[in-house]
Amino acid sequence: MRIKRVFFLVGIATISGVLYTQYPKLNIIAGYAAKSMGTNVFYANRSEQSVQNKDHNVPPVRLAKTTADANLKTATSSVFGILKRTSFFREGLGSVVIDDEFDIGQKFLTPTRIPNTYALPYPYGMGAPSDSNFANIDYNKLKIAIDDAFTEDNKEFNKNTRAVIVIYKDHLIAEQYGDNFNKNTPLLGWSMAKSLLATVVGVLDYQKKINIQKPVVELLNLKNWEKDDRSKITTNHLLKMTSGLAWEEDYTQISDVTRMLFLERDMTKTQAYKELLYAPGSHFNYSSGTTNLISGIIRAQFKTQQEYLDFPYTELIDKIGMSSMLFETDMEGNYVGSSYAWATARDWAKLGLLYLHKGNWNGTQIFNESWADYVAKPTKASNYSYGGHFRTTTLDGFPNVPNDMYFAYGYHGQFTMVIPSMDLVVVRLGLTHEDKKDIYAHADQLIKNILSSIE
Repeated sequence: MRIKRVFFLVGIATISGVLYTQYPKLNIIAGYAAKSMGTNVFYANRSEQSVQNKDHNVPPVRLAKTTADANLKTATSSVFGILKRTSFFREGLGSVVIDDEFDIGQKFLTPTRIPNTYALPYPYGMGAPSDSNFANIDYNKLKIAIDDAFTEDNKEFNKNTRAVIVIYKDHLIAEQYGDNFNKNTPLLGWSMAKSLLATVVGVLDYQKKINIQKPVVELLNLKNWEKDDRSKITTNHLLKMTSGLAWEEDYTQISDVTRMLFLERDMTKTQAYKELLYAPGSHFNYSSGTTNLISGIIRAQFKTQQEYLDFPYTELIDKIGMSSMLFETDMEGNYVGSSYAWATARDWAKLGLLYLHKGNWNGTQIFNESWADYVAKPTKASNYSYGGHFRTTTLDGFPNVPNDMYFAYGYHGQFTMVIPSMDLVVVRLGLTHEDKKDIYAHADQLIKNILSSIE
C-alpha cells in the first residue's frame, strides 16, 4: 500500500511539473485552436467537425478541444480541461482571441465595403471566366500538372493541397480544389497577409501619403527610439526586414511571434519595444512583429479609426474586386498584417495579377509601376531571398522556375506566385505540415509542370 502511495504521489508530482512548465504552451495551443475555429466556422462556413478533423488533428493542436457558439459568435478551446481561451467573431473584422477584459457587447467600427458589381468575366469582374483556348498550351499536360499538386506522396504529413489557380495572359486556364473546398471558400493566407499589407503601403506611396524613406520616429510617437540608433530605422527597413531589431519567429514554442498573436491586445507595439541588435539595413531577420509595426504606421497616417479601417478596402481590396477578402484585426482594431487575411483562391490570384501588371488594374493605376519592382528586388542581407514583404526565388529553393518569379508566401504552403516573363500567376493554398524546404519543392515542381505545358 505504501509503495502504491509513493507511485501515486510521484505521478501527481510529475503531472504537476509538466503542467507548470508547459502551461504557457497550452495557452498558445488553446489560443491558436480558438482563433482557427472562429474564423473557419463563422466566415469560411466550415463545420466544427471539418476544422477539428482536417485542421486541428496534428500535434500539438490536437490536444485542444474546441467548440463554437453560433449565438455568441465565439469559439472556446481548452487543453486537458484546465485552460480555456476564447475567440470572438466580429462582422467585418474577423475573429480575435480575447482576454477577460474584452467586452463582446461593445459597438465595433467596421470597414466600408464597396461590392464588385462589374459584369465583366473573371478576373476583372463578377462574371464567369471567359473561354480560353491557347494554341501554345497542352491542356492535357496542364491537367496532369494540377492533378499532381493534389496527389499525396505517402509521407508522414500530406500535401493537403486545397486550391490551385493558374492565370495566363489574364485568362483562368486551370482551377482545382480539394475535397469540401471550392471557388467560394475563403482560405487563410497566413503570411501572404504581409504582402497584402505591403501593397497597402504601396497605395499610400502612390497617393503621396507616406514616405517609406523617412525615419519611423517621424511617423510614430516612439519616444524610446529617439535616444539611440533605432531613430535611423525607416519603413523601408521594415519592409525589407532589415530593421536590426531583436525578434524571435518560432511557432513551435513560446516566442515573440506566438506571444504576440495569441496574448497581445495591440499587436502593433510588440516589435517597437525590442532592442536594436544590428545597424539598420545591415542584417535580415524575418519578423511578423515588424509587419504589425507597419500596420501601426499605416494607422498613424489617418485622423480616425474609420479612415484606417476603410483605406485597404476602398483603395485596394474592393477596387480590384477581392470581394471575399477579410483582413482581420486585433483587440484594439489594428489590422494583423503579419498573419490574418482570408480570401478565395480566385481573389488571392487577383493580388498576383495586380502585380503582374505593375499596379494597373484593367486601366486603373492602384500603385506606382516602380512599386512592383521594389517589392520584387531581393535584399543582399537576406541572401537575395526576400524583397519588400515578398519572397524571391533562389537557386536552392526554386531551381526549375524563371529567375524573375516573386511571390507572397504563407505558413503551411500558401503561395501567390507572379512570373512576369511568362505572363503567369499561380496560386496554391493548402495545409502542409512539412519543412519549408519540402513545401518549396512542391511549389517548384508545380511551376515546372505548368511551364512544361506552355510552349
